[in-house]
Amino acid sequence: MEEGGLRDRGRGTPATVDSEPRQILVELGEQNLDAICLSTYRTACKLRFIQKRCNLHLIDIYNVIEAVRDAGLNAVELHAGISVTRLENLVSSLFNQLSKRLPTTHTIDPRESAILLVEFLLAAVDSEPDSRLTVLSVKAMLATLCGGKLLDKLRYVFSQVSDSSGVLVQSKFDSFLREALKLPSAVHEGPSFGYTHTSARSCFHQQKRVMLNMFLDIVADPPQCLVWLPLMHRMANVEHVYHPVSCSYCRGNAMTGFRYRCLRCRGYQLCQNCFWRGNASGSHSNQHQMKEHSSWKSSASKLGRALSRTLGCVSSREPPHPIYPEEPERTLNLSNLVPRREDEEHKLIARYTSRLAETDALKRPFKTLSLMSDQPTVSRLNINFDVNKQKRELIAQLECKNREILAEIKRLRVEHDAACQATTNPTLLAELRLLRQRKDELEQRMSSLQQSRRELMVQLEGLMKLLKAQAAGSSHASPSRPSPSSVRSVGAASPPAHMYPPQDSLAGVGGDVQEAFAQGPRRNLRNDLLVAADSITNTVSSLVKELHSDEAREEEERLLNGKDRGN
Repeated sequence: MEEGGLRDRGRGTPATVDSEPRQILVELGEQNLDAICLSTYRTACKLRFIQKRCNLHLIDIYNVIEAVRDAGLNAVELHAGISVTRLENLVSSLFNQLSKRLPTTHTIDPRESAILLVEFLLAAVDSEPDSRLTVLSVKAMLATLCGGKLLDKLRYVFSQVSDSSGVLVQSKFDSFLREALKLPSAVHEGPSFGYTHTSARSCFHQQKRVMLNMFLDIVADPPQCLVWLPLMHRMANVEHVYHPVSCSYCRGNAMTGFRYRCLRCRGYQLCQNCFWRGNASGSHSNQHQMKEHSSWKSSASKLGRALSRTLGCVSSREPPHPIYPEEPERTLNLSNLVPRREDEEHKLIARYTSRLAETDALKRPFKTLSLMSDQPTVSRLNINFDVNKQKRELIAQLECKNREILAEIKRLRVEHDAACQATTNPTLLAELRLLRQRKDELEQRMSSLQQSRRELMVQLEGLMKLLKAQAAGSSHASPSRPSPSSVRSVGAASPPAHMYPPQDSLAGVGGDVQEAFAQGPRRNLRNDLLVAADSITNTVSSLVKELHSDEAREEEERLLNGKDRGN
């Protein structure tokens, strides 16, 4: 396309179809999108290709609003004509600002994008006879083709086709539809979605007053002439959605975009390319009802969703769009901020100069100390200066303390790390393991000694029972009992085993117990046995203390040896 040919069109003159085919329409024909059977998907795919080829998907409605305002089109009537040169400047500013916002890894050619977009807009204007390029056509086409949220785009459109009280004007909306529906006509979809005189009335049936919230219902329930617009936005949202299932027709390993599942054939699923082109296999038919899926949900998530619905844990569906106030927002009064237009430049300069002079007078309090009228002001300024100085000093002290605390924390961390490194010495760890083994051995020995002590106590209790039984038997004996001296002599000569059984059981017992038995009834045997038991207990306790002292001494020696090796 030659730029000179575009500029030959004057302001508001009827558009004529160029003899040469436009480049962007040629590229559109190479995509073979006419093979899509469903007209709605076919139109949405074509306009989505135009949007991405011109890089309009990177520009949202707010960028369009800003560019239109900078071009001065808001001060022009909607039905006023616009020259091609002005359109080119507007589109060029859009893509120049876009190239500045994009990161360095994602670059575009602003000039190429601007040329392609102007080509397509002029082709859309040329799609209808006796049509001309107007402000409304530029706003409607850019707002429809740009990226961003559909809700924001519809709000902008409603602001252009409504009156000051926030009510839709049918004549303006009809003009908007005429311009917006030139886009399907430009991609050869005019028979399905071209403009008719009944298009505006079919959007809102029997509605006298259409407010903003009712107009935004187009998102959930679009009219037949605009059904491709929400679909184009849904296609943009699911372009990178991945479905880990294979297509039942083309046998692809996975799907990207939309996924279609047959409600009659079990397990039959099609990718978007096969479904849009009417492909079917096996017992499946194109007449079967299909369900469109825009996301992938696993079996576990489906089961959890079903249980939540059964238990009533799922909240009710939110409205398709937020509810906005019916009355339009009032404009801000900026008269105190924005200067009036009748003010000339030299008046503004004089006003700013006077303000600067007043500011300088307040910043020089020491020069006015001699004036009595300025003394209160100076004192207040000095007080403020002192307060600010105190605050700065306090902040400096706190920062100094903070630095000291951070240094102390750093020192403690260094010490902790050094201690951790010292404890990780393999030699010390080996010695500690040996000490633990020695400690376990000593504890086992102590437990065996305690068990022996308990056995000795049991034996002593048995001996006491025998002594009590012997004492009871001797009390019933005859008075001709021999004297103790004779008993000792007889026992020393030939001690029978049945006469003195306790002495057989005292083999290996301490001397206190043997002495108690040797002295006979002249001493208190029970007390002697208790004394013997106490002596055994003291002996075991002293042994345990010696073992503990030996263990502690060995541990101290090993720790000292480990520190000497570490140094």
